[in-house]
Amino acid sequence: MKPIGTPSGRAWVDVAVPGPSVRLPGVSMAGFRHRAPGVVDIPMVAYPSVTLLVDLSDGEGAVYETQGRRERGSVVVGLLPGDLRATGRGAGQLLQIRLEPVAAAALFGASAELSGTVTALEDVWGRDAGRAEDRLRAAASWDERFAIAAGLLGRRLGTRPPVDPQVAHTWRRTVTSRGRVRVDGLADEVGWSRKRLWSRFRSQLGITPKRAARLVRFDHAAHLLAAGHTAAGAATESGYVDQSHLHREIMTFTGLTPSALAAAPWLAIDDVAWPSAARVRRSGAAVRGEGTR
Repeated sequence: MKPIGTPSGRAWVDVAVPGPSVRLPGVSMAGFRHRAPGVVDIPMVAYPSVTLLVDLSDGEGAVYETQGRRERGSVVVGLLPGDLRATGRGAGQLLQIRLEPVAAAALFGASAELSGTVTALEDVWGRDAGRAEDRLRAAASWDERFAIAAGLLGRRLGTRPPVDPQVAHTWRRTVTSRGRVRVDGLADEVGWSRKRLWSRFRSQLGITPKRAARLVRFDHAAHLLAAGHTAAGAATESGYVDQSHLHREIMTFTGLTPSALAAAPWLAIDDVAWPSAARVRRSGAAVRGEGTR
């Protein structure tokens, strides 16, 4: 495990990542052991994935709150959760699983009902959620926990109809272009009308193609800010019209200012917890395009 501190220095977190043998398509995992001396209140930054947060702590666990909804313990965070905060006290352990929307659809079915929400894991998985928590809590190491989680997810993946190949292709192109791709061009690529692509994408992934592109582009800009880029530089690099445009998008997705986003602990640990994603962000220049319309 690698110990790291938040930018404020108020809390330390040990981060564990799975080895290369634990791999599932569209799934990434990280384990966290935190030992905050008091109450911790962390803004959680929107990310282009559906996120499972499995609370393995003793006691009451963390509380997640967004848009008037409040959940405690293990949760599923859908796409576009808005101004989401996590609060907790003292030491604890957490398994975080990020699911690309295509993988989330294969796991849960059409993810439209999860979009914009925080839902108790038990409400999504039923009694299997409690049994999974017990097994993960009893594991002797993070490596064992990752193997258990991969086995549980692997058995569930593929039990539901997959998303359309055209929808999966559109999502991949949106990610690889860092959100700077025209929806009309994507429709032409898959041989569908814009209306059909819009409808199928939204019904299967719970988000429109344009909103997906905005989320992916925001994520790229957020990590540039966390890496020390100026707001003006991040706006230019990510394809925003100007710094004010980026500011509005940050407020829309997180309710934070650009400076607060840049210092968010949620982003500070990303390059440690998700090294493969960090490599993708650092590789090459941003794809230049005309923006999403």
